[in-house]
Parts: sequence; structure tokens; C-alpha cells
Amino acid sequence: MIILAQRCYNITVRKATVITMLFKKKIKQKSYDPVKRKPAIRASICTGEQVAGFIDLESGKFEEILLIRNPKDLEEFKMTYGITGDLQIIY
Repeated sequence: MIILAQRCYNITVRKATVITMLFKKKIKQKSYDPVKRKPAIRASICTGEQVAGFIDLESGKFEEILLIRNPKDLEEFKMTYGITGDLQIIY
């Protein structure tokens, strides 16, 4: 009985992996002008909320792009805009 349950679990896990691979959200590559905009993270001191976006170097305004809820969101932001390295954190 235990062996049968284990086999069913393995099959279910494999199916879930295949479905995830087939229907995974595709990340569209976007670009930004590094001469005019700088990628950064704005973080709240009180709540710890983090938002990824760009600082306009001429006006200093911050444009919010993506709410960072976990490290995967930050990696998605970096991959979408082709950003490497660490981002400046603004408090």
C-alpha cells in the first residue's frame, strides 16, 4: 500500500513539473535608457515594503514598476530589463 501511494505521488509530482514547464510565464525583454534612468529599489522604513523601478536622472522622480514580495520578483525585474548586479536602495 505504501509503495502504491509513493508511486502515485511521484507521478503527480512529475505531471505538475511538466505542466509548469509548458505553461510557465514567459518574461518579455524590455529596455530602458541608462543615460536618462537608473534602476533602483524604494524601500519603506516602517513596513519594509520594497518597490522596484527607475529614477529619472533629470528630475529625480521615482517611477514604480514592480512590487517586490519575494526574491523571485526581484530576479524577474532584473531579467525583464537586463539588469546585472545590485540595485541602489532608496529609503
